Amino acid sequence: MAVATFTGPPKGECCGNKNMEKKPSWRRRVFVQTETGCVLGMELDRSDNAHTVKRKLQIALNVPTEESSLICGDMILKNDLSVVRNDSPLLLTRNFLHRSSSSPCLSPTGRDLQQKDRSREIEIIGCAEISSETRQLVKDIISAIKMGIEPIPIQSGLGGAYYFRNCDGENAAIVKPTDEEPYAPNNPKGFVGNALGQPGLKRSVRVGETGLREVAAYLLDHDHFANVPSTALVKVTHPIFNINDRVNGNMHPNKKQISKIASLQQYIPHDFDASDHGTSSFPVAAVHRIGILDIRILNTDRHAGNLLVRKLEGLGRFDQVELVPIDHGLCLPENLEDPYFEWIHWPQASIPFSDDELNYIHNLDPFRDSDMLRMELPMIREACLRVLVLCTIFLKEAAAFGLCLAEIGDMMSREFQGHDEEPSELELICIEAKKLLEQEEFTSFEAEVGDKEATQFQLDCEDQSFDFNANEEKLNGMPFFPFGSRSRNGRNPLSKLEENVMEDEAVNEEETTLGADKCTGPAGNLVPNISMLSMSMKSAGMDGKSWQHSGTKQKGGFLAGTSSGNTSLNELPATSSFVKVTDMDEEEWNQFLENFQRLLIPAFDNCKRGNGSKKQRQRLGTSCQF
Repeated sequence: MAVATFTGPPKGECCGNKNMEKKPSWRRRVFVQTETGCVLGMELDRSDNAHTVKRKLQIALNVPTEESSLICGDMILKNDLSVVRNDSPLLLTRNFLHRSSSSPCLSPTGRDLQQKDRSREIEIIGCAEISSETRQLVKDIISAIKMGIEPIPIQSGLGGAYYFRNCDGENAAIVKPTDEEPYAPNNPKGFVGNALGQPGLKRSVRVGETGLREVAAYLLDHDHFANVPSTALVKVTHPIFNINDRVNGNMHPNKKQISKIASLQQYIPHDFDASDHGTSSFPVAAVHRIGILDIRILNTDRHAGNLLVRKLEGLGRFDQVELVPIDHGLCLPENLEDPYFEWIHWPQASIPFSDDELNYIHNLDPFRDSDMLRMELPMIREACLRVLVLCTIFLKEAAAFGLCLAEIGDMMSREFQGHDEEPSELELICIEAKKLLEQEEFTSFEAEVGDKEATQFQLDCEDQSFDFNANEEKLNGMPFFPFGSRSRNGRNPLSKLEENVMEDEAVNEEETTLGADKCTGPAGNLVPNISMLSMSMKSAGMDGKSWQHSGTKQKGGFLAGTSSGNTSLNELPATSSFVKVTDMDEEEWNQFLENFQRLLIPAFDNCKRGNGSKKQRQRLGTSCQF
């Protein structure tokens, strides 16, 4: 593992004009990481582009950069680096078409380490505004490192994690390097196999990106509502970190200073976790607040092991406890996934929300939250933000309708019939919202074509040489455009749900049943009854084939597109998701959200009416402890 810092001209040479400080071309510090975990801190100035960054990386770390791409979040950087913010992490990844098992050693070995890392022991990455609590925590850990107090590796879990201590030798923070996650190249527990940026333990959460999700969960916990510990994304330099042999995957002792990008979360002293304590004594408010956060971020891994329990001491506090939620690395997936809510069957989750909780939910603004995350974590992917918006809208509408936490969580959870997985009620609503979107686009297309035909007909009628027979033949020869096809800007959807129900049968069923089973949405528009939708779609999926997915693969997963010369990296390889949120442009996404909201009230009404007779869902143990 190579560690170096590429230093540019002295900072004093930069122009001191305050107006220049606001320009994107001003000097910025970034952290470039290879897909095998090497990290290089460097200064960018106005003349730098992707090629010069790769060249600096090649010189400092002695790594090959041919046939590689420099990535910042969703963007593949080329000549324009103006989108790169100060303290942003960048990822250098090989293009998928050029991956080869004949050259597995991208990272240099110990004898290639010629440059010493001259950066600080811990540098905070990404966040524009860091709390004073986090800054003090980092200072305490740095002081302890300088005193020779060594971190302690954590033996539990699937990924690499370390207790970093303060000057008193007490655990102060838990540090999780991104390249030691499960499936990451330097995982110390044998769970290796993928490069950074590839699908991870959960298909819609990429290897190396759980750390930024930990930070996102902390930032979204407004006013410390759910009690998420202080968390930051950092570059940490220390010899304790693990390096795997690039050829056979074995660990080997390391005494060199190693720089890694990692999440750093405040350590919370506790007595046990939720799996070691009876859940009936947990405070209702604490369960509700954690559940509200889990729903907003679509947490796919809320098991009992990542709920810490602290006994409250003091007069009149006998048997009272405090809950602390940790390990949010598998939240905000890039597609709708099956969440895992440990609390869904706890009695507290069936108690209605309090007025304070309803007020908190009412004041949530998913669009403002998305803007905040773009500012604080510029590397976060737009697909994750769309999932946040969708789930927050669902929570707000469900709480306003009167659903309790358990009912909301149940509507978001998938059902298992034997070995077959069926979409959740939330996913069914999204599927129907997409169908309405396609119908609206098709109707709009028909109207546009009709207007053009009428105009042409009027023009032709004014022509004395108009030939009715010829015009009729011309209209009959017009090409047919498939339902739901996309042609604007040459955009190619990455995936689309396959429909196995014959079109004629669907039309007949709609004609015979929709007439009596429609509800009026808030805007006065007719929307299908969700109970009928749920039954018809689930019955269509009973053969185990109706919910298969197809995808249009593009080279390296790259999408063409922006005027700046950069391209977009939007989509993971094929996943088990029933609903994708990345196959819509901005206009379609906004219309989809309108359709989604119109469908919610009928769905909630059906949940209230059918909840008492609904049999308990069969759940699979999909949670994973890091």
